[in-house]
Amino acid sequence: MLMPKRVKFRRAQRGRMKGAATRGASVAFGDYGLKAMEPGWISARQIEAARVALTRLMKREGKVWIRIFPDKPVSKKPAETRMGSGKGAPEFWVAVVKPGRIMFEVGGIKKETAQEALTLAAHKLPIKTRFVSRIDLVA
Repeated sequence: MLMPKRVKFRRAQRGRMKGAATRGASVAFGDYGLKAMEPGWISARQIEAARVALTRLMKREGKVWIRIFPDKPVSKKPAETRMGSGKGAPEFWVAVVKPGRIMFEVGGIKKETAQEALTLAAHKLPIKTRFVSRIDLVA
Protein backbone atom coordinates (compact mmCIF):
# COMPACT_ATOMS: atom_id res chain seq x y z
CA MET A 1 0.00 0.00 0.00
CA LEU A 2 1.06 3.60 -0.59
CA MET A 3 2.55 5.55 2.29
CA PRO A 4 5.43 8.01 2.69
CA LYS A 5 8.87 6.65 3.57
CA ARG A 6 9.26 9.37 6.20
CA VAL A 7 7.39 12.50 7.30
CA LYS A 8 8.41 15.64 9.15
CA PHE A 9 5.65 15.23 11.75
CA ARG A 10 4.18 11.91 12.86
CA ARG A 11 0.70 13.28 13.58
CA ALA A 12 -1.15 15.87 11.49
CA GLN A 13 -4.14 18.10 12.15
CA ARG A 14 -7.33 17.46 10.19
CA GLY A 15 -7.29 20.68 8.15
CA ARG A 16 -9.94 22.05 5.75
CA MET A 17 -10.81 21.22 2.15
CA LYS A 18 -11.90 24.65 0.98
CA GLY A 19 -11.96 25.65 -2.68
CA ALA A 20 -11.12 23.86 -5.91
CA ALA A 21 -7.88 22.15 -6.91
CA THR A 22 -5.38 24.50 -8.52
CA ARG A 23 -2.74 21.87 -9.32
CA GLY A 24 -3.30 18.55 -11.04
CA ALA A 25 -6.57 19.70 -12.56
CA SER A 26 -5.83 18.71 -16.17
CA VAL A 27 -5.05 15.42 -17.94
CA ALA A 28 -1.27 15.61 -18.29
CA PHE A 29 0.09 12.10 -18.95
CA GLY A 30 -2.61 9.86 -20.46
CA ASP A 31 -5.57 10.38 -22.78
CA TYR A 32 -8.40 9.93 -20.26
CA GLY A 33 -8.76 10.69 -16.57
CA LEU A 34 -10.96 10.39 -13.49
CA LYS A 35 -11.76 13.82 -12.05
CA ALA A 36 -12.95 14.47 -8.47
CA MET A 37 -16.19 16.46 -8.28
CA GLU A 38 -16.28 16.95 -4.49
CA PRO A 39 -13.71 17.23 -1.69
CA GLY A 40 -12.72 14.27 0.44
CA TRP A 41 -10.09 12.01 1.91
CA ILE A 42 -9.06 9.03 -0.22
CA SER A 43 -7.33 6.34 1.86
CA ALA A 44 -4.38 4.28 0.64
CA ARG A 45 -6.63 1.18 0.62
CA GLN A 46 -9.19 2.91 -1.61
CA ILE A 47 -6.48 4.04 -4.05
CA GLU A 48 -5.13 0.48 -4.21
CA ALA A 49 -8.62 -1.01 -4.71
CA ALA A 50 -9.30 1.44 -7.56
CA ARG A 51 -5.92 0.67 -9.14
CA VAL A 52 -6.53 -3.10 -9.02
CA ALA A 53 -10.02 -2.70 -10.55
CA LEU A 54 -8.57 -0.45 -13.27
CA THR A 55 -5.68 -2.73 -14.28
CA ARG A 56 -7.83 -5.89 -14.17
CA LEU A 57 -10.32 -4.52 -16.71
CA MET A 58 -7.56 -3.12 -18.93
CA LYS A 59 -5.96 -6.60 -19.11
CA ARG A 60 -2.37 -5.28 -18.99
CA GLU A 61 -2.77 -3.08 -22.08
CA GLY A 62 -2.23 0.66 -21.93
CA LYS A 63 -0.73 2.55 -19.00
CA VAL A 64 -2.12 3.82 -15.69
CA TRP A 65 -0.97 6.94 -13.82
CA ILE A 66 -1.98 7.52 -10.18
CA ARG A 67 -1.95 11.28 -9.65
CA ILE A 68 -2.71 11.29 -5.90
CA PHE A 69 -0.55 10.10 -3.01
CA PRO A 70 -1.63 9.43 0.61
CA ASP A 71 0.75 11.63 2.59
CA LYS A 72 -1.52 12.68 5.47
CA PRO A 73 -1.56 10.48 8.60
CA VAL A 74 -4.94 9.94 10.29
CA SER A 75 -4.66 9.07 13.98
CA LYS A 76 -7.24 7.32 16.13
CA LYS A 77 -7.46 6.62 19.82
CA PRO A 78 -8.25 3.05 20.89
CA ALA A 79 -11.90 2.13 21.58
CA GLU A 80 -13.23 2.70 25.12
CA THR A 81 -10.35 4.97 26.13
CA ARG A 82 -10.91 7.87 28.51
CA MET A 83 -10.40 11.45 27.36
CA GLY A 84 -6.97 13.01 27.70
CA SER A 85 -3.57 11.28 27.57
CA GLY A 86 -2.65 12.81 24.22
CA LYS A 87 -3.42 12.16 20.58
CA GLY A 88 -3.79 8.63 19.24
CA ALA A 89 -1.32 6.72 17.10
CA PRO A 90 -1.43 7.04 13.28
CA GLU A 91 -3.87 4.41 11.92
CA PHE A 92 -3.86 4.96 8.14
CA TRP A 93 -2.81 7.40 5.43
CA VAL A 94 -5.03 9.55 3.22
CA ALA A 95 -4.71 11.79 0.17
CA VAL A 96 -6.57 15.10 0.45
CA VAL A 97 -8.56 15.58 -2.77
CA LYS A 98 -10.26 18.83 -3.79
CA PRO A 99 -12.87 19.24 -6.57
CA GLY A 100 -11.29 19.32 -10.03
CA ARG A 101 -8.33 17.08 -9.18
CA ILE A 102 -7.44 14.38 -11.73
CA MET A 103 -6.89 11.27 -9.61
CA PHE A 104 -6.22 8.55 -12.20
CA GLU A 105 -5.15 8.71 -15.83
CA VAL A 106 -5.05 6.01 -18.49
CA GLY A 107 -3.53 5.98 -21.96
CA GLY A 108 -2.98 3.66 -24.90
CA ILE A 109 -6.49 2.15 -24.88
CA LYS A 110 -9.83 2.78 -26.63
CA LYS A 111 -12.21 5.37 -25.17
CA GLU A 112 -14.94 2.78 -24.40
CA THR A 113 -12.47 0.57 -22.49
CA ALA A 114 -11.06 3.58 -20.62
CA GLN A 115 -14.54 4.78 -19.67
CA GLU A 116 -15.56 1.34 -18.41
CA ALA A 117 -12.31 0.90 -16.45
CA LEU A 118 -12.44 4.35 -14.84
CA THR A 119 -16.13 3.88 -13.93
CA LEU A 120 -15.22 0.63 -12.19
CA ALA A 121 -12.40 2.43 -10.33
CA ALA A 122 -14.80 5.26 -9.38
CA HIS A 123 -17.06 2.75 -7.59
CA LYS A 124 -14.19 2.06 -5.18
CA LEU A 125 -13.88 5.73 -4.19
CA PRO A 126 -15.97 7.59 -1.56
CA ILE A 127 -16.52 10.75 -3.65
CA LYS A 128 -18.37 11.71 -6.84
CA THR A 129 -16.18 11.60 -9.94
CA ARG A 130 -16.38 12.33 -13.66
CA PHE A 131 -14.73 10.74 -16.71
CA VAL A 132 -12.71 13.32 -18.66
CA SER A 133 -10.54 13.17 -21.76
CA ARG A 134 -7.63 15.34 -22.85
CA ILE A 135 -9.66 16.65 -25.82
CA ASP A 136 -12.54 17.82 -23.60
CA LEU A 137 -10.27 19.88 -21.35
CA VAL A 138 -8.42 21.58 -24.24
CA ALA A 139 -11.59 22.77 -26.05
